[in-house]
Amino acid sequence: MINQSIISVSNLSKRYQETLAVDNISFDVHKGEIFGLLGENGAGKTTTLEIIEGLRQASSGEIKVFGQDIKSSLPYIKEKIGVQLQSSAYFGFLSLFEILSLFSSFYQRKADPKRLLFSVRVIYD
Repeated sequence: MINQSIISVSNLSKRYQETLAVDNISFDVHKGEIFGLLGENGAGKTTTLEIIEGLRQASSGEIKVFGQDIKSSLPYIKEKIGVQLQSSAYFGFLSLFEILSLFSSFYQRKADPKRLLFSVRVIYD
């Protein structure tokens, strides 16, 4: 079995005006691999991951996830990946219904927040 590339990054760069945050990096992550990015603060690790996740746009370079180009297949890719953000605080003024509605809006296949809440309800005596 060929070691299939799940993430392929080629010549990725990200520039913010005069600051080069990511400088022409390339790497592949293969099926079954555990992969990490190591570097000093400000090295571009978070920026690189946010570009792969579709949260930021690259200045140049190519990215494929599951063989699909991120520029043309981002909705498909977002449906297939799971992301744990560095900070996962929810807005204190949103109800659980509103939070579930928000997350459901990220996907083409929608979930019914009322049904989800009903399925995990806690009964207090």
